[in-house]
Amino acid sequence: MNRRVCIVTGTRAEWGLLSGIARELKNTPGVELHIVATNMHLMHRYGHTVDEITAAGFDISATVPMEVPTDSPADTARAMGLCISGMADAFEAIRPDMVVILGDRYEMLATASAASVMRIPIVHIAGGERTDGAIDDSIRHAITKLASLHLVSTEEYRRRVIQLGENPGRVINTGAIGVYNAMAIPQMSRQEIEQSLGMTVDSRTLVVTYHPATLDDADVASRFRALLEALDRFPQSNVIITYPNNDARGQVIIDLIQQYAARYPGRVVAVPSLGYRRYLSVLRHAGAAVGNSSSGIIEVPSTGIPTVNIGIRQEGRLAADSVINCGDSTEEIAAAIEKALSDDFRSLAASVSNPYYKPDTLRLSVDAIVNTPIESLSRKSFHDLTFDI
Repeated sequence: MNRRVCIVTGTRAEWGLLSGIARELKNTPGVELHIVATNMHLMHRYGHTVDEITAAGFDISATVPMEVPTDSPADTARAMGLCISGMADAFEAIRPDMVVILGDRYEMLATASAASVMRIPIVHIAGGERTDGAIDDSIRHAITKLASLHLVSTEEYRRRVIQLGENPGRVINTGAIGVYNAMAIPQMSRQEIEQSLGMTVDSRTLVVTYHPATLDDADVASRFRALLEALDRFPQSNVIITYPNNDARGQVIIDLIQQYAARYPGRVVAVPSLGYRRYLSVLRHAGAAVGNSSSGIIEVPSTGIPTVNIGIRQEGRLAADSVINCGDSTEEIAAAIEKALSDDFRSLAASVSNPYYKPDTLRLSVDAIVNTPIESLSRKSFHDLTFDI
C-alpha cells in the first residue's frame, strides 16, 4: 500500500494536537507524509511556530502565507481567499491521496474548499461539536459537509455528524486526540518550567487563554479588561497569559496582555506560545486554567486541575464536572476563580472523569487514516435519517 497523506496546520494549538498523529503516520510503512503550514505558523508576532514543526523532525512540504493588514472581519475573509489560492498550488504540487484537517478555523474552511474542488478526500478531526458563541460553529459544520471521513471526540458528536447527513460507517468515535496527548506526552519538570518562564509555578498559578468570541457583539476590549480586573483580585497568584489566535479583533487582546504583563513584572508572564509540551506540563503544576479556549473544556480536565470557562464562546460543548462556567463580568469571573482555587473543588478536579477520553485514540485515528479505502471516500451521498417531523 502506498498512501500520500497531507496534514494541513495553521496554529500552534492545532499542531500540538496533530503532532502525535503526524509522527505515527511518518513511521508507518507505505505512508508518504506531507505537511503544509499556513496562517499563524508563518507569523513572527505569534512565535513563527513553523520552526517548532521542523525542530521536531518534520519536513514542511509547502507553506501558504495568508497574512493581511488587519484582523478585521473583511481582511479575515480576504485571508481565506489567499489560503484557497495557496492551497491549490500546494495540492497541485503534492498530489495527496487525502488531506487531514482538524477543527473549525477559517483557514481550515478555505483548505477544505480547495481540496473539495480538486476532488481530494478530506479527513476531518473534531467535527460534530458545538460552540454557539463563535462563528467557528458554522465553519465546523460546513467542513463536515465537505469531508468524507470523520474522526469525532464523543458518541454525542458522532450522532450529530450523522444527523448532518454523513454515512455512519465513515464517522468514527476516536475520542479527543488532545486528551490522549495530555495523558501520553512526557512532561517537563517543575524546575524546567520555572526556568523557562522565569517565575514560580504552583497550585495558585493561573494559566490564561482568552480569544475573541466572534458572535459576541460586545466590545472585546471591555470583555478582556473585566478578566484582567478579576485577576487583580488574586495578587497571590502568578499568571501565565498566552496570546489569542488571530481571529477578528484579536490584536486588541494582545495589546492589553502586553500592557498587563508590563504592569506586573515577576507575577505575570505573557507568551505568544508555550508550545504544546510546555503548555501541558504547566497545567500539571498550576492551580487552574482560565479563559474561553476549547482546551479548557477538552484537555485540561485530564490534567487534574479546574477550568474557569468565561462567556459564550464555548457554549454547547460537552464538559466535565471540573469546568466552571461563568459570565463575562469581573464579579462573575472572580467568583469562579475563587471557587476553582478552593481545596474542595481542586480535589474534585483531581479525580474527575473526562468525557473526551478514550485509551486508544491515537491507534483509532491512524488506523482510519491509513486503512480506509480511498475509493470509498471519492464520492459521498447524503445519508437520510428516518423520522417523522
